[in-house]
Amino acid sequence: MNSSLPSHVKIVEVGPRDGLQNEKQSIDLATKVCLVEELAQAGLTVIETGSFVSPKWVPQMADSAQVFAAIKRKAGVSYSALTPNIKGFEAAMLASADEVAIFGSASEAFSQKNINCSITESLARFEPVIAAAKAHDIKVRGYVSCVLGCPYEGDVDPQNVARVAKTLFDMGCYEISLGDTIGVGTPIATQTMLQAVLAVVPKSAVAVHFHDTYGQALANILVALQHGIGIVDSAVAGLGGCPYAKGASGNVATEDVVYMLNGMGIASGVDLTLLARAGRHVCEKLGITSASKVAGVLAKIL
Repeated sequence: MNSSLPSHVKIVEVGPRDGLQNEKQSIDLATKVCLVEELAQAGLTVIETGSFVSPKWVPQMADSAQVFAAIKRKAGVSYSALTPNIKGFEAAMLASADEVAIFGSASEAFSQKNINCSITESLARFEPVIAAAKAHDIKVRGYVSCVLGCPYEGDVDPQNVARVAKTLFDMGCYEISLGDTIGVGTPIATQTMLQAVLAVVPKSAVAVHFHDTYGQALANILVALQHGIGIVDSAVAGLGGCPYAKGASGNVATEDVVYMLNGMGIASGVDLTLLARAGRHVCEKLGITSASKVAGVLAKIL
């Protein structure tokens, strides 16, 4: 066993938010609540439950407050919300979110297309959110998008990624999630980017968030594990995508990540059978096929 590998990985389950937000069909409240509750029962300890953004931009998340109100909360589980501004933060507090997340980009063009402002402007917008979170003793997670490529700019300089990650960390984000938004990253590019970030942000505060557009996500996660990173974002059944990144497929499937970790002797605390069941249930409700290779096998043998 490689001594640099973590003995335990915290999986941040983003399916209920990042996964469902791009589904075109209307998803009823009961389906969302059931998904969150089944993920908690499977052993996930951080579940991104909703997003408090304008329904005009992300209509699928319009009922996030109702989801938070309806779920039966499990002790030891953190139910988080994406809050891009102070209005969103205040709504998340009314909904009793356990932690919140903000998002910046490592690509100037993507920042403009996604949230209509520069990287510097976007980070300045988060200052009141972080100040309010500190006043409420609420943890803030920072996302950095396009860390390995941008649909508008192409390759992204690892130093840009490091600069944005460090800024978010210095502002008060306790965890920085590095997102390959369009899933173009490969292992060597991942290694180069991580080395730049780890030079300025503590390893314990770094998470990785890979989309599987080109089937590279697990290989890239392995590189992150070999750098001692112990926090991985994923979505049950590989749900998700990015409305601003044409052709970007879903997040890496949580089932596939857990299977890999189990095979490496790395604990996650997640029950793969219960996890696969949660993924199967949501896919049946949505009328879609799971993007998880592992789930496909388990469906035949369980």
